[in-house]
Amino acid sequence: MKTAMWWIRRDLRLNDNQALTVALQQADYVLPVFIVDPGLTQSDYVGDKRLAFLWAGLRRLEADLQARGSRLLVLHGDPVTELAALVRETGATLIVAEADVSPYARRRDQQVAETLPLQLVSGLTVFPPDAVLKADGTPYTVFTPFSRTWKTMPPPSPDSIIPAPERIPPPPPPPTPPRPHTRPVPVAPALPGTVPFKPGEAEARQRLERFKNGIIFQYGDNRNRVDLTGTSGLSPWLRFGMLSPRQAVAAAWQAIELAPDEPARKSAETWLNELIWREFYISILYHFPQVRRRSFRPEYDGIEWDNDPAAFAAWTEGRTGYPIVDAAMRQLSQTGWMHNRTRMITASFLVKDLLIDWRWGERWFMQQLVDGDPAANNGGWQWTAGVGTDAAPYFRIFNPILQSKKFDPTGTYIRRWLPELAAVPKKHIHTPWTMPASVQQQSGCVMGRHYPPLVVDHKQARERTLAAYRQVKK
Repeated sequence: MKTAMWWIRRDLRLNDNQALTVALQQADYVLPVFIVDPGLTQSDYVGDKRLAFLWAGLRRLEADLQARGSRLLVLHGDPVTELAALVRETGATLIVAEADVSPYARRRDQQVAETLPLQLVSGLTVFPPDAVLKADGTPYTVFTPFSRTWKTMPPPSPDSIIPAPERIPPPPPPPTPPRPHTRPVPVAPALPGTVPFKPGEAEARQRLERFKNGIIFQYGDNRNRVDLTGTSGLSPWLRFGMLSPRQAVAAAWQAIELAPDEPARKSAETWLNELIWREFYISILYHFPQVRRRSFRPEYDGIEWDNDPAAFAAWTEGRTGYPIVDAAMRQLSQTGWMHNRTRMITASFLVKDLLIDWRWGERWFMQQLVDGDPAANNGGWQWTAGVGTDAAPYFRIFNPILQSKKFDPTGTYIRRWLPELAAVPKKHIHTPWTMPASVQQQSGCVMGRHYPPLVVDHKQARERTLAAYRQVKK
């Protein structure tokens, strides 16, 4: 009788799990294993909210496994050491895992494969990163041609999604007592009440179904409005594989086919493009791992950043004096999530208004975001900073006031996350520093007492940043 290990990493689901499917096909018994790796959990790129969501997702997966006659084994320590010991204990002849692309994950997997029977399968993306290439075999570095080639490949359909197995035959317990460091799923503090995410693949599938049958058809019009529920909000579940990318893409194609009219169809196509952006950034990280530490365009590593710690603290704490920036940063600190539009606004403000190295912001987001993904987060920051692939030109600088007026026109979003501005009139909600003294008193928001003054003048900051970028362009 052959035993295989299903090494769970970023695929906390039973439906459409290619690694689990391969393990079941090649072995009589399957042992689901998760390793709490200090190299990841203790990294300065990991935050408490994301870990809490992960632990809660593992407990949900554990319950789903138990319902199918299986169990989840959680180990703590170095993956090479822990897997080697488990192979000796169980006699497993195969370890199946979903391939990952980060430099750390690839080094880890290479070390495991050198001594253990590791088989990596796809699943992190719809198509493996080395499958979407130019005609000459080199990787794309611009999104539009990448997406064109991606769309020529056979799309997943709802019928192609692999259903969850009804039963997962567990191996018999080893003859020796369990090792002391074999533990249950880590007990972490409950997710803060403001974190609006219920872990588990059942919740992910329900959210996808609701989105596919409604919001997706207005996505093109509403996706940038921070005061509306115009996006899928599925990124935390995609981050940990509680929803497979194939499931999301299949839903997008189905919505495109069933759209009631042309605007609805275009909206569904727009969401599909956002899913392809995720695949593009994963491909970039796979082919150009140096982007984790450096600008994709190396000339921009020569920018003379200001990197003022006080200004950075004002940004992280939502005290810049620009309401749209502060509201977004407070939403992030409280919920572990932020709308994509405000991710761009706040990133542009840090880099282009405060002239602070984009890597400071990238790290802060990874520490705060429940959906913090090394590829998407890095790609987004480099795009906004104008230093990455397919980047916005360096001279494109978001005006936080204009962005605020356009995407939160009545100030609903600002008032939600900045209660001190709740009574500020609409006329001044985007620029509260323009309120006359009498209006400040009436609204209960005296500048400098209830709400901070501007940390920087946008017009002056813009000129300073353009000069810094032009210097390295020379």
